[in-house]
Amino acid sequence: MYKQIVVGTDGSEGASLAVSVAVDLARLTGADLHIVYAHKIANAFQVASAVEAGMAPGALLDSNEAIHAEGQRICDRTVEQARRSGVTAEGHCVGADPVEALSAVAQDVHADLIVVGNRGMSGAKRMLGSVPNSVSHHAKCGVLIVPTS
Repeated sequence: MYKQIVVGTDGSEGASLAVSVAVDLARLTGADLHIVYAHKIANAFQVASAVEAGMAPGALLDSNEAIHAEGQRICDRTVEQARRSGVTAEGHCVGADPVEALSAVAQDVHADLIVVGNRGMSGAKRMLGSVPNSVSHHAKCGVLIVPTS
């Protein structure tokens, strides 16, 4: 049925519910699980703008590194939890918008399914957050939206 499943996380309780469903599906189908942590980092234009505003570019770059390191920790921890459940799992800590990150990883691994929580990874307070809404409209594979509220 499924061979490659992609799931997003931000380390929150809601995202953990979506990951749990993805882990169960991967275990039941024998699929590989790809866990995605997306984070936004300052781009070259923002670094240049920071300099103009009097901010040291090194501070912004240090912030980027700290954000990436925290994302990598969350991703690694989630991958380890999946592996303890008997699932083949790989982490992807991506410096991009969550929708772009999920879509890129799904395309790269030829995903059959993307699993997301209904609140989105940024905690939107609507019934269907912007991340799951966008993923559901643009995915080239199946999408499972898990109720996480």
